[in-house]
Amino acid sequence: MWQQLLVELQQGNTRSLARCISLIENEAEGYEQLMKSLQLDHSSKVIGITGPPGAGKSTLVDSLTGELVSGNYRVGILCVDPSSPFNFGALLGDRIRMSDWYNHPNVFIRSLATRGALGGLHPKIIEITDLLKQANFDYIIVETVGVGQSEVEIAGLADTTVVVLVPEGGDEIQTMKAGLMEIADIFVVNKSDRPGADRFVHNLNLMLSPSIKKEHAEIPIIKTVASEKTGIHELVSSIQKSLAEQKGNDKKYWLLTEQAFHLIQNKKMKNISKNKLKEMIEKSMQQGDFNMYHFIEQHI
Repeated sequence: MWQQLLVELQQGNTRSLARCISLIENEAEGYEQLMKSLQLDHSSKVIGITGPPGAGKSTLVDSLTGELVSGNYRVGILCVDPSSPFNFGALLGDRIRMSDWYNHPNVFIRSLATRGALGGLHPKIIEITDLLKQANFDYIIVETVGVGQSEVEIAGLADTTVVVLVPEGGDEIQTMKAGLMEIADIFVVNKSDRPGADRFVHNLNLMLSPSIKKEHAEIPIIKTVASEKTGIHELVSSIQKSLAEQKGNDKKYWLLTEQAFHLIQNKKMKNISKNKLKEMIEKSMQQGDFNMYHFIEQHI
């Protein structure tokens, strides 16, 4: 079945692409063979959109999509939402803000649940992103859950990471600078029509000390009002420039290394059951000889 689906998604069939994603999400029979058969098109560029809750990430992605589509680019969008605690599905589901694009022939949108994964991403995000590359999208936009500093995992997936902030987030800069602040290739100050935006941009520049700035380039700060499409053209130009400047450096190798490490880690942990571990720990403690480090050594 997966062989036919693969052929169809390569031909631009979005239903087959959606079904392949479901195979991967549910680890259905044949999904590993599907992944091994991919001839990845590395010309597809992954743009990570991250930042704290309320920064307007979804509205920004909507406007960014419009700008890219107007340039005749094909865009795949993965929106990672919080999970329902009952069925692990995406709580927000399909994004109302992006309703203009659901039937557009050059746009594919999929909402994914975190399913309890840390880092603001889906546990199968690497595989699903690679699947979209197979579908020959020019740009793949991955929008993470707004969970603050723990979203740094996006830096191991995206070719360019855009961190979205808002003028009211002055205190957030202090708490994020050791994590989320350091992964940015581009900063976006969204809702920049609000009072204090210029002061916020000034303070953000001050926070970008030489230890945080990239070795060979300044980190651009783009002011936007995503709901009015203001600053979006400048953002696209900045993203394309960032992607072009990465040619010849080793960031891509580090991205692939991070992805390989993550996949190996998941495969090694696949057969480890928390319920089984709990039972063994409980039994050991009842026997009065429990030592965490001996226990781990015995079960590696």
